Amino acid sequence: MPHPLIEKFIRAGQPQVFAFFPKLEPEAQGRLLAEAAEVDLDEISRLTRTLLAKGGAPGVKLDGLEPAPYERRPEHGGDGAAWARAKAAGEEALRGGRVAAFTVAGGQGTRLGYDGPKGTFRVTPVRHKPLFQVFAEKIRAAGARYGRPLHWFIMTSHANHAATETFFAENGFFGLDGGRVHFFRQGRMPAVDFEGKILLETVDSIALSPDGHGGSLRALERSGALDLMKREGVDTLSYFQVDNPLVRGVDPAFIGWHLLRGSEMSSKTVPKAYAEEKVGHFCTQDGRTVVVEYSDLPLALQRETEAGGRLRFLAGSIAIHLLDREFVRRMAGGASALPFHRADKKIVTVDAMGQAVKPVKPNGVKFELFVFDALPFARNPVIIETLRADDFSPVKNAEGVDSPQSCRDDQLRQFARWLKGNGAAIETDASGLPRLAIEVSPRFGYDEDSFADAWKKLSPRPEIRDGLYLETP
Repeated sequence: MPHPLIEKFIRAGQPQVFAFFPKLEPEAQGRLLAEAAEVDLDEISRLTRTLLAKGGAPGVKLDGLEPAPYERRPEHGGDGAAWARAKAAGEEALRGGRVAAFTVAGGQGTRLGYDGPKGTFRVTPVRHKPLFQVFAEKIRAAGARYGRPLHWFIMTSHANHAATETFFAENGFFGLDGGRVHFFRQGRMPAVDFEGKILLETVDSIALSPDGHGGSLRALERSGALDLMKREGVDTLSYFQVDNPLVRGVDPAFIGWHLLRGSEMSSKTVPKAYAEEKVGHFCTQDGRTVVVEYSDLPLALQRETEAGGRLRFLAGSIAIHLLDREFVRRMAGGASALPFHRADKKIVTVDAMGQAVKPVKPNGVKFELFVFDALPFARNPVIIETLRADDFSPVKNAEGVDSPQSCRDDQLRQFARWLKGNGAAIETDASGLPRLAIEVSPRFGYDEDSFADAWKKLSPRPEIRDGLYLETP
């Protein structure tokens, strides 16, 4: 008698998943059954009807697209008093324990030529701290500053979950309370061919891949993280990605804007560096806030300027958000669930004889969820401007833009700017890059305010020299 799960796949028109099952060893059979249990066959059927039928879903709708409004920084004409009120409200929320950090950390360092979880990649200019340590020290310092330690939720992937947990354990959670650091895996989706048939990667494994950063909302719900947050009195989640060590994951002004406006989802924006920068665009359409990817916005609109020569679609998305806990729960399933996107890919699979097939052109589809697709569903969404130099320098590529070198230089510029702003003499070039390698631990100062407070208390002040490292004992 076939296994009940196998019968279920047969009834769903997916018998090929178990085509080689009778010939497999018991261990391989168990592994394939476990993977198959992850698959929501009703969901695959729905996606086949909506995204694959008749050439797939329609393209991005561009009718009525307008640049989204955002709260400008005071130095760019924003309301300084409103920013001060927001900061005070955010600090109150942090003292009340209402905020948790959330890092999307499912990636490997493949594009960097690095073998391991991306969060273990070393990025700082003097001590060469890994990304996870930078975030841990920022979260620890913020907890100390506001008198309430923060919970930290970390979404891993099946590929790096065990290695990530081991890394934290071996490093003593970088001084954090291990009971407040919570790991859970991102969901996976099977790849399908263009008729919706689930593909096998090998005779005993399904071609599974992560379900996109939007899958983080489903994973929070399924892992029990939202229930834990509710028990702990946490109602606001600070979302950021693992590749950006400059991020202010605990930003009181941002939190305050979010809470004072009664927002369910808020986002940070930076003005695009140039017309064709590869970031999403914050827009409004039909009265709702949306993000349109650079690949979906026509070049004419990307390059369009206002009368003064400023880019019209200027507000770039940098994947920094605040999310209301119950909004996440609502978006994790039901009628308001995020929409899937199709991505046609070259997918390694096997033929009817079980032989490996490495395609030279796309042979199937992967399904992904994007977290910014939640914005149109959010009540009172808020977008605030941030300074690129304070919040955004990702490590994505081995060389060039968004590389370890560019990120290292941006960290050095930030440290030098903080020192100069507090009266220290440090020589820099025209871009603000110091000639000396220096590093400020987040435990000394994780943003401009906390650095200034710590610097004032230093006596005597250290010599500004190559290799200077500042850290509170």
